[in-house]
Amino acid sequence: MPFNLFRKKKHPEQEIPAMPPQETPKQEEAPVQPQEELKQESAVASQEPTQEATTAVEEPTQTVAPLEEQKMEVAEPPSKTYLKAIPLRELSDLENIKNEVKNGNIIILRVTPLATKSIEDVKNAVNELFQFSESIGGDIARLGEERVVICPKTIRIWREKSPTKVSNETLPTVA
Repeated sequence: MPFNLFRKKKHPEQEIPAMPPQETPKQEEAPVQPQEELKQESAVASQEPTQEATTAVEEPTQTVAPLEEQKMEVAEPPSKTYLKAIPLRELSDLENIKNEVKNGNIIILRVTPLATKSIEDVKNAVNELFQFSESIGGDIARLGEERVVICPKTIRIWREKSPTKVSNETLPTVA
């Protein structure tokens, strides 16, 4: 019998007791009115139409869901942002540049062509572009002596903080 000690005892499989069927809550039914009462009510309603009934019938049904209307009102952001290099030859070019930035593009503006004609026009153009970029929440910065970068509101220009002044005082050393 020691052989039987190492065998697993067979247990009858435990049966999972079946759960009793759940009863679905009964919906309260409206009391059934006899056909004659319904006919009388409809006859009274057809003889004296109320203001509520006429306004409910005259209102057009809404075919567009309110969420869809909101989606239509909001302008979708551009699918791609482009980096464009544009020369500024005349002040009339500013409208094209503003439209490009409004469309979400980044503009690198070369001001040298206009600067050869008039430095005063360059100053006016840069001031106008600065005010424009602030009004749309964009960013503008100078790139060297002859270029300006203008970005839409979704892009920020990183600016290196200016180094602090180094004093001429000698620092104590551990020697």
